[in-house]
Amino acid sequence: MDVLSLTRKLLSFNNINPPGNEEGIAMYVGELLAENGFNVRLPEFEKGRLHLIAEKGLSTHTPPIVLSGHFDTVPLGNSKWSIDPFEGVISDGKIWGRGSSDMKGGVAAMILASIESFKDKSPGGGVRLIFTAAEELGCIGIQQLMKTVDNPGKASAVIVGEPTANLPAIGHKGAIYLNAVTSGKTAHSSMPHLGDNAIYKAAASILKARDFEFETEEDPLLGYPTINVGKMSGGLNINSVPDHAEFTIDIRSTSKTNHGNTIKKLGDQLGVETKLEVLVDMNPVFTNNDDPFTELVYEICRIKKGTEGFPKSLPYLTDGSVLQRVYGGVPTIILGPGQPEMAHKTDEFCYVNKLEDSVRIYKEIILKWRSYIC
Repeated sequence: MDVLSLTRKLLSFNNINPPGNEEGIAMYVGELLAENGFNVRLPEFEKGRLHLIAEKGLSTHTPPIVLSGHFDTVPLGNSKWSIDPFEGVISDGKIWGRGSSDMKGGVAAMILASIESFKDKSPGGGVRLIFTAAEELGCIGIQQLMKTVDNPGKASAVIVGEPTANLPAIGHKGAIYLNAVTSGKTAHSSMPHLGDNAIYKAAASILKARDFEFETEEDPLLGYPTINVGKMSGGLNINSVPDHAEFTIDIRSTSKTNHGNTIKKLGDQLGVETKLEVLVDMNPVFTNNDDPFTELVYEICRIKKGTEGFPKSLPYLTDGSVLQRVYGGVPTIILGPGQPEMAHKTDEFCYVNKLEDSVRIYKEIILKWRSYIC
């Protein structure tokens, strides 16, 4: 099976999250890998939703390289697609479909590169593939998997196959997602003095969140942390004083951000009337530009050190945040064939040549890194 055929097969599974339905695609990939000598586990995220962990060539002396991806995709959106999003149409040098860039193309390339890397010999170290359910709504799946899996093992390095157009990124910001709740007392809107308006409290806190200062030095790769209020709701009808309101806060952190201190400081600034619930707490990803793994990936991707635009970081969150922490800070690079600007878009596509080249890139990384660490 070539990478285009496998990508088309993966695109035929509807894994829009919610609800995800990753069981079918996980079982298909698991059977394919098992047929090629991988030890496969399919841990459950929830009913009808499976993760996949597949390993081959592991050694008691040398940790494996980990290749990471996710099965789920985002909804199709309100705009009409010009092609069937689950058919995997190939035209104009592109493969089209929901997940082609984010990130079933990358998953397909990782699968084939891993299989091919064992064709001639099996040097120490080996490969571990970790493909998750439930990534798209805050990397929930990888957090659950790493908390519940019997043994995540060790790792020497991690590659996350999110869309980067085959240009390696050595870091991305972390995330703190918060739900903020205010409470009040209901009353008829014609007598607002008899009530306590929760929306007014939320509005005051939203403005305080807008003006929140991190007092953090600039990260040389990731810049400064950011904060955004993305959603708010409150009240039941037009003629009542609302007794409940809530809003969300999205903080994107850097390696200079202390998450615990930031949450406490923000809570103090918003005041006791606003209760904060932590929804997501994920660290940034950072790998040294001079790390041997970074240098190897640059070489394989044909990027000279000092090239304009490098070192490169990303604005979005990945499962690498959890994996780098679980595996003790090992070098973690985000590298995938998909087009970053096509993620979550109508008529999503991935360039065929990027997809085909990514198989070579992943295979060379696996083989050369195993030789390097052994």
